[in-house]
Amino acid sequence: MNFGPAAQDYARHRQTFPDAFFEQVPLRGDVLDLGAGTGALARGYARRGARVVATDLSLAMLAQAADLPRRVVARAEACPFRAASFDAITAGQCWHWFDGPAVARECRRLLRPGGRLVIAHFNYLPLPGSVAEASERLLLERHPSWGMAGLARLQGRWDAHLEGAGFQGLTSTAHELDLAYSHEAWRGRMRACNGVLALGPDRLGEYDAALARLLREQFPEPLAVRHEVFALVAQAP
Repeated sequence: MNFGPAAQDYARHRQTFPDAFFEQVPLRGDVLDLGAGTGALARGYARRGARVVATDLSLAMLAQAADLPRRVVARAEACPFRAASFDAITAGQCWHWFDGPAVARECRRLLRPGGRLVIAHFNYLPLPGSVAEASERLLLERHPSWGMAGLARLQGRWDAHLEGAGFQGLTSTAHELDLAYSHEAWRGRMRACNGVLALGPDRLGEYDAALARLLREQFPEPLAVRHEVFALVAQAP
């Protein structure tokens, strides 16, 4: 999945991880952020004193993280770093795009003994009657084969990948919160959705116009959108 065409919308309109996440999952030392995108997770840890290297396949996405001093274009399955180079590795909003077992083995190689691997997600929840559900329904009318609509169960989803690579002490946390969006911001958020991007430039514009009409007619500002913050944390032996 190439998010490059939506890099500006992604950087501007996709909400970053809340402060509470970094308090619940603190990391120090040398941190590698896989699938860093525009740097939401990497930036949060860098601001709290970690020495972060942000990696992504998309140069356009990394260009939106120009405030991060170390950015590397690289595949998560084969990173250009020596073994035992990092105290922690993070993967925010991206593990489902990886070859999970292969990346888990690569993380084990790159982590120092006792290092931590964090798989994190910060997703809107398409609850019944919500603007998120209506936006996904509008998308499915145009992209019926899109397989990521609806509520997704994250707990336990990637445990086997990590356990297969020898990680220990798996723990997961999740909590929900409401975030406010303007109509413009929510449209930008949906333009940065993988299912909308898959429509292509012409059909994406038509979807965006249809979403604008839907918001005007059914969902007054400000929009309150429920989100889930999720973290799966594991430790290398």
